[in-house]
Amino acid sequence: MSDTYLKSDFQKWMGRQKKSNGEPYKSGTINSYATALKNATAKLETDTITETDLFSLTSVAEFREVYEHILSAPNFHEVDLAAGKKAYSNALILYERFLKEYEEPSCWIFQGNPKYYDVLGAVSNLSTITWAVNQFKKQIKKGDKAYIWVSGADAGIVASGKILTDPEITEPDPNDPYTRDAALNSGPYLAVEIQLERKFTESVVKRTTLLADERTKRMEILTYPGATNFRVTKQEDEVIENILRNEYEQIPVAETPQPSSTPVTKEKKRYWMYAPGEGSKYWEEFYEKGIMGIGWGNLGDLSQYPSKEAMKTKMKEVYGEEYSYKNAGHATWQFANEIKVGDVIFVKKGVKKIIGRGIVTSDYQYDETRNEYKHIRLVHWTHKGEYDHEGQIVLKTLTDITPYTDYYKKLEDLFAEESGEELIPEDDTTKYDSYTSEDFLSEVYMNEDKYNKLKNLLMKKKNLILLGAPGVGKTFAAERLAYSIMGEKDTSRVMMVQFHQSYSYEDFIMGYRPNEKGFSLSKGPFYQFCKDAEPDDRPYFFIIDEINRGNLSKIFGELLMLIENDKRGKDLRLLYADEQFSVPENVYIIGMMNTADRSLAMMDYALRRRFAFYEFEPAFHTDGFKSYQAGLDNAKFDRLIDTVAQLNTSITDDPSLGSGFRIGHSYFATNEPVDDEWLADLVEYELVPLINEYWFDEPSKIEHWSKKLRGAIHD
Repeated sequence: MSDTYLKSDFQKWMGRQKKSNGEPYKSGTINSYATALKNATAKLETDTITETDLFSLTSVAEFREVYEHILSAPNFHEVDLAAGKKAYSNALILYERFLKEYEEPSCWIFQGNPKYYDVLGAVSNLSTITWAVNQFKKQIKKGDKAYIWVSGADAGIVASGKILTDPEITEPDPNDPYTRDAALNSGPYLAVEIQLERKFTESVVKRTTLLADERTKRMEILTYPGATNFRVTKQEDEVIENILRNEYEQIPVAETPQPSSTPVTKEKKRYWMYAPGEGSKYWEEFYEKGIMGIGWGNLGDLSQYPSKEAMKTKMKEVYGEEYSYKNAGHATWQFANEIKVGDVIFVKKGVKKIIGRGIVTSDYQYDETRNEYKHIRLVHWTHKGEYDHEGQIVLKTLTDITPYTDYYKKLEDLFAEESGEELIPEDDTTKYDSYTSEDFLSEVYMNEDKYNKLKNLLMKKKNLILLGAPGVGKTFAAERLAYSIMGEKDTSRVMMVQFHQSYSYEDFIMGYRPNEKGFSLSKGPFYQFCKDAEPDDRPYFFIIDEINRGNLSKIFGELLMLIENDKRGKDLRLLYADEQFSVPENVYIIGMMNTADRSLAMMDYALRRRFAFYEFEPAFHTDGFKSYQAGLDNAKFDRLIDTVAQLNTSITDDPSLGSGFRIGHSYFATNEPVDDEWLADLVEYELVPLINEYWFDEPSKIEHWSKKLRGAIHD
């Protein structure tokens, strides 16, 4: 039996696999399979298996011998059922596949930068070469295949060979003639010896070739080149070998069309204010032809520009350097790239009149046959006329007014009154990405029992407050909790607002707002959200961040009674309108509260009794976070987590602070590479300032813990 333990390797391997339907395995599934392989065998009623943690089995032969005994155990099916969704039996099949690949030689790419090392010179003159290893140090082994990659403008593969040694600490050669930077010889480093078997410095397998092939476009060295060594999959290796044998047939990169049955998250419809030329002089033409257009024709096809800055640079070249073209560049970029089919266009004339409305029906087009306004989109114009506008209309040619909800709804009401029909139609056919409890558990560091408790609290009470220190993931969890209950990422049924000291009933429910003619009644987000939920039987979720920063009794007003779970659906007359209003039974309220906020008063008791409270804690101990940490395989990160755990104990024991001030795990969760720079920034600009605030009157504690945190990330 080997000393090697393969749990982390298996989890990483599963993360690269695809299910039979082409979808990747979710992290929750990966964790449940790993748990089954580690723990389920011990529950079998058999005396023939001595090693029950299957991750200690590192060869196919060892595993198959144990596998036979597992299948013959009398209670195998009961154990498999208890693991959930056949996690045990499925994991056994996958683990054998994993071991087969583990035993086979792997393939790697080793990268060198010619700025620091003469890669081409070394490859041309040497038969063996020493190369640093900075990732996958446990996976790279003697006998594996290796490609040598030179970076730079003409990047690509220049040699191949075989790894002669396992990674081992190597002393630098101060007399290496190919070294171009003395920093490479600063001290011992982890490295392997590579025997160079084939050299093709004159016929490089170019980076551009690999990027242009569907099978190799996502190679690790292409998608994240900031390291020394990278994995090469079997398929990628086959493509490279075909190139070297002159048997290569390219499969061009192409967008795979999405099946119509696949749920997609629909983009939110946007609303635009638009002027059809100076003084709206093109309006009649545009209306007749069913188009909208914009100037700046000398730019040519706008789809050729990769960015807004590129458009503005071209404007300066064509129209003169004396202007910044800030607004013009913004408008042309939005016209070509941000307007979508289904968006609503309001047409203006001057700053006082609206003269039309339409719905976009095409993507951007460049029409060279037109003399002016060559940039166009097709539009179904629904209205034409002349309508007074309350207040001054924005001056720009094209303005996205979607953020101003009350504004565009008033404009829609203006046209609805004329046509006698609803202009914002219901859209019940939209399909969204599915989202299950398994997805929640894979993204939020919480076990299944706590998730079920959290969900049941919300469904029973209808109002829930998530407590916890900053950084424990309350806001992230609130949104995902809503999705998991809905079963899909339906963003139309989730709204989030943030309370603050100036937030009022008028902001939240409704109130009078000043305008050019005096005051008008404006409806707030909670009022509108309840009205949207009222005709629907599905659950809706209203999320309030920093809920205890506002004057809650003042903000909720008479709705304080209506949000009680047993008062849902009951009517009450609103303060500012002769209207009976109720909070629908399908509206659930989730609030977030930072327990470390010293400046806040206790919540009103009348409100407290209407909410259930659930405290979030730092999740460093959870399986999910430990799996994330193991995947990073970073000793400095591990030391920092251990130090923060000690710091949290000290914070909890401090009578002036307590457990509500502990440092949360969200500070450490990132999609960025966790390198020395990232760790240093985290410590210096997030953790140290936090403890400075906590112990502002105890400099000795600040000095002690600052030193420990900094020490954790230094060798």
